Amino acid sequence: MTLPSTIAPALAGALTARGYEELTSVQQAMLTPDTEGRDLLVSAQTGSGKTVAFGIAIAPDLLEEGDRLEAPRAPLALIIAPTRELALQVARELEWLYGPTGARITTCVGGMDIRTERRNLERGAHIIVGTPGRLRDHITRRALNMSDLRAVVLDEADEMLDLGFREDLEFILGESPEDRRTLMFSATVSKSIALLAKRFQKDALRITATASHEKHADITYQAMIVPPHERENAIINTLLYYDNVNTIIFASTREGVKHLASRLNNRGFAVVSLSGELSQAERTNALQSMRDGRARVCVATDVAARGIDLPNLDLVIHADLPNNGETLLHRSGRTGRAGRKGNCILVVPFSRRRSAERLLQMARLEAKSISAPTINAVQEKVREVILSNERLSEEVPEDIMDMLRDLQSRYTPEQIASAYLRGELESRPVPEDITDAPVRSLTASAPRSNDRDRGDRPERAPRADRSSFNGGAWFTLSAGRKHRADPRWLLPLICKAGDISKGDVGAIRILENETRFEINSEKAKEYFASVEERGTGEKGLVIRTSTAPEAESRGPRSDRDGERRFEKRSDDKASWGAPKPKPRFRDGDAKPFGDKPRGPRKPREGGDRKFSK
Repeated sequence: MTLPSTIAPALAGALTARGYEELTSVQQAMLTPDTEGRDLLVSAQTGSGKTVAFGIAIAPDLLEEGDRLEAPRAPLALIIAPTRELALQVARELEWLYGPTGARITTCVGGMDIRTERRNLERGAHIIVGTPGRLRDHITRRALNMSDLRAVVLDEADEMLDLGFREDLEFILGESPEDRRTLMFSATVSKSIALLAKRFQKDALRITATASHEKHADITYQAMIVPPHERENAIINTLLYYDNVNTIIFASTREGVKHLASRLNNRGFAVVSLSGELSQAERTNALQSMRDGRARVCVATDVAARGIDLPNLDLVIHADLPNNGETLLHRSGRTGRAGRKGNCILVVPFSRRRSAERLLQMARLEAKSISAPTINAVQEKVREVILSNERLSEEVPEDIMDMLRDLQSRYTPEQIASAYLRGELESRPVPEDITDAPVRSLTASAPRSNDRDRGDRPERAPRADRSSFNGGAWFTLSAGRKHRADPRWLLPLICKAGDISKGDVGAIRILENETRFEINSEKAKEYFASVEERGTGEKGLVIRTSTAPEAESRGPRSDRDGERRFEKRSDDKASWGAPKPKPRFRDGDAKPFGDKPRGPRKPREGGDRKFSK
């Protein structure tokens, strides 16, 4: 396909050399007659080719004298991006796009040597790409000359406002020439974006490059339902199942990134990490390792990975569920870019199925429920990869033919093949043990319309018939009334410790120094094995097997004043059956307080104070 003739010839040549055969929708929108010379407010999703799009859009403003740019006196275009990584990435894209024009491009981003940036600005540049804070610093110190500026581009303007750069953006735009073009690119046009556009743009043309129903159409979503204690094992087996595929794994916190990256590194994966605590040099090295193939897996937080574009990234794993649908879309948008297909897997512990369902509903996405790859599934996939290796069907190169004959003369074909197979298998980490259980449907646990939002507590299971607990197994937990045991945290803890639902828990008795609870006999053996292996997950709390409280000699009723009972009603709500406290007596009285109703209190003489509502 021939590129449109309306593209500047120098840029068209660069696109052809880069292998472009057709433009994306947002890039095509920049070439319509209506956009010529006008301010633009563009809605476009990540991965839609925005950098090339605004590079094409500002070309007529920069190349007024021809296809070659003269030696720069002052910058002609300013590109503002929310993060260091995105700014550096934009600069790399513009370097090849504007390469035939002789354009000089320099960056001004936080975390880099500011003295080097000032020297680059003194030498001159046609296009400046930077982050808001560092650009404002250069303008304030008069190191950045804005007098000849013809175009300003705000890339991912919504993210810059979310990160608190409104004041910096207003300062930069206020220092720019009034006759400049202003192009704003944003995934969504919120009220704050509209107000910013109204203030700093002139008669802006609104362009929506991607319809909402086309959002992430090239990404396949899957929800992997796992027991909480098998979450990391499931991630390891998923990486082995999708062998030789570049992957980014998202965790919610810096500590989560460090832990998961360390675990994967110890297992033999080529992994790098991205988090806010890393220096700019460390983050740049990590991204470069992914680009040149030295690393296959990147573990990152949301902020650190904002705006990055890694090549051939085919898999996104949400190790921790994001807080909202917008973050889910942003994370997932790292794959499925520029027409490539991508996979997105949400690792969902049993207790967070409701949260995952609500998250997908907010993002208007559908995900197929799957189970984590088992050892057998991973081994079968590895077997298929090894047997279908393209090198096995290639012709033998002449330069190794002599060595091949020597091998055949010394060893049998079985020995040679065995050595090859051992080398292939030993180069891969060993898969982890995963519970081979039926796939639990995510949608099956979706909350009914009249359900209350219960956050991340264990989801409600149908209440079992009380008769089903006849002969159920009893356990004891080392926390009682003395330790302020409360059903609001007892029941979730009991369920989480053995990966069971509320319906599998029978009576609960809170005693002075311990709590005894009943588990459905069908689940008791599995429950005890899980608790014995993993514990309760809470420091100092232990669960052991026990006997029913009724089976003990408990003494007369008056000796059991310290016992409290907690039972679940049929409507799954807590009911307390604590014995009434002993009546208190006045000294020398034969009757307790309250045996007769009291009348109104008479005021005493001497001006006793009265209390009235």
